Amino acid sequence: MIALSPIHASLFRRSIGCRRGTAAVEFALVVPVFLCLVFGIVSLGAYLTVVHGVQQLAAEAARVAIAGLDDGERDRLARGYLSGNIAYYPLLSPARLTVDRCATDAASGVFSLTLRYDLSDMFIFSLPAFAPAPPRAVVRSAAIQRGGY
Repeated sequence: MIALSPIHASLFRRSIGCRRGTAAVEFALVVPVFLCLVFGIVSLGAYLTVVHGVQQLAAEAARVAIAGLDDGERDRLARGYLSGNIAYYPLLSPARLTVDRCATDAASGVFSLTLRYDLSDMFIFSLPAFAPAPPRAVVRSAAIQRGGY
């Protein structure tokens, strides 16, 4: 056992009961974890908002396009709907949205529309990777049966 001088012993006894600074230590331990959770929730929410927006656009564009008489007219109707309504989705940019497929399957009579949205410029990909990153492209489809009503 180490022998303490009387000055050190009295200083040690006073510091054992002292609670000043515990809040600062707790704050320093809790805040980084809390901020990681908050930023994780915000970035995942932004990603899910984009995914939901692309799915909604695909579904609505397919509903509008089904009224066309042939695949060419359906394609024009779908693209017109997309260009006119993408502004209602604040996290989506028209330059990043492409139509991958807009055609009717001859065998089944199912009209399908597939949209691809490029996420490579989204802010969540510039954050440090604490968890696996989501894919950099969102691909969503909508299909509507033609005929047989």
